[in-house]
This record gives sequence, structure tokens and C-alpha cells, in this order.
Amino acid sequence: MALSQNFRGIAAILVATGSFVANDTCMKLALEDAPPFQVLVMRGIAAIVWCLPVIYAMGLIRHLPKAFHPWVLLRSGSELVAILCFITALAHMPIADLTAITQISPLVVLLGMWLLFGERVGGLRFFLVGLGITGALMVAQPGGVASSPFAVFGFLTAVGAAFRDILSRKVPSRTPALAVTFSTLFIVMVGALVMTLLFEAPVAPTFRHGWLMAIAGFFLMCGHSFIYMAYRLSPARVVAPFNYAFMIWAGISGVLVFQQVPNALAVAGMALIMTAGLAVVFLEGRARPPTPAVAEV
Repeated sequence: MALSQNFRGIAAILVATGSFVANDTCMKLALEDAPPFQVLVMRGIAAIVWCLPVIYAMGLIRHLPKAFHPWVLLRSGSELVAILCFITALAHMPIADLTAITQISPLVVLLGMWLLFGERVGGLRFFLVGLGITGALMVAQPGGVASSPFAVFGFLTAVGAAFRDILSRKVPSRTPALAVTFSTLFIVMVGALVMTLLFEAPVAPTFRHGWLMAIAGFFLMCGHSFIYMAYRLSPARVVAPFNYAFMIWAGISGVLVFQQVPNALAVAGMALIMTAGLAVVFLEGRARPPTPAVAEV
């Protein structure tokens, strides 16, 4: 039974990562003829249109005010910073390279917990953090022919995502996941709207933008739903290593949709990031006792 649960959890995390990359792919296609922050606003509207019926169908409307709890809002603010940086980089970088850089986020979480809360990290974990950051620099290749000055926004995305994950620990445990998801979607949409009004010349949305954002919003909802299911079905130590499927899905999208193939140094950097991340997951699994999957919604 436990083995079957674990397989379902792994399948859910693979679907979740694929869904998020499908969302990013639609976003990058829309960025070809629309400004970045406006694309975020359009995607936010589409995602909320998908999200609210799901919340209603699950009987969670009464919990919607929890989306505006101070800790939830702080978490959503960190997500806003990460997403604004990500969309800026996505408009100018290959999707596989950007995704690889953002995958150092779990390693940044370790540093954040050490700096903010004094959690013990240890020499080996510091080495793995350094290894992951080295891999990210190999992907970014500062000063190289394949480098992009927008890679710095990839690193800022990882930092913003790390703070989001750290703040997640402060969110009250009885807050439904979909309430947190709604808060994130709403805050990112409002923040992006402010940015587009301040810094962009909006373009008239086209039918192409409409269907791309409808698909992006759907896959964003699927991603949040399946990642929630994954961690409910199986212990974190089982499903967490499969988060690195992000890089595989992004690589496939880059080749098939955008005809972008990472160079050898970038591929080696991706391998270093994955190695460091998996090693950290393995160490965390050994350091903490097993915890059963949670079944309640």
C-alpha cells in the first residue's frame, strides 16, 4: 500500500513539474508580442477564473478570508518578487537555462534558515550549496558568449522563491492550500498590474494572447493542485528529489518549442545543481525521522 502511495505521489510531482513548465512555455510564447508584466496580469486573470470554481466546488469559499492572513500575504509578496524577476528573465533567456538557475532555491533555503533562524547547516551542506551555486554560474556563464545579463534575475528568482518557502513555515497549519494559492495568484496579478501601469506601454490583447493565457492559467492550476497532491500522498523525502524534473521538462520545451539547445557547459552546470540538490534531500532524509503522508484536505 505504501509503495502504491509513493508511486502516486511521484506521478503527481512529475505531472506538477510538467504543468508548471507548460505554463512557462505559454508565457514565453506570449512574450513574443506582449510586455512581461502585462502577460502576468493576463495570466493572473485566467488562473483566478480557473481557481475560484475549484475553491467553490471543494466547499472552501468560507476559508477564502484566510488568503489574506498576514503570513500568507508575506509569503505571496515573496512569490511576487520571484515571479516578477522570473518573467523579466524569461523574456530574454532560454527556458531551460533559466529553470536550471532557479533550481538552486532549495539550497538558498538552507542559507536562509541558517542566517535568519540559526539552524545548524554543517560543513557538508555548505559545500553542497557552493556546488549548486557553481553549477548555476556555469549555466549563466557570466562574461561568456552564451551569457545573458538577465541571468541575474534568475538568481533573484531563486532568492525570492527561497524566502517564500521559508515564510511558508509561518503560515497557520489549518490554512487550506487553495487559499494560499488564491492569495499568490491575486497578489501577483495586482503587483504585476501596478508594474505594467508604471513601466510598460500595454498592448491590446489579441485572440492569441487569450488562448495562450487560458492554457497557461489551466496548467498553473494543475501544477499547484498536483504538487499539493504529491506531498499529501507521499512523504516529502520521497517526492522532493523529483522536483528536478523541472529541468528535464524545460529542456524538452526549449528544444521542441523554441529550438534552444543548452551548450555543454550549461548541461554540466545543470548536472551539478541536480547533484547538489539531491544530496541535500538525501541528507535531510537521513537527519529526520520518517513522517507519514497527510490524508486530510
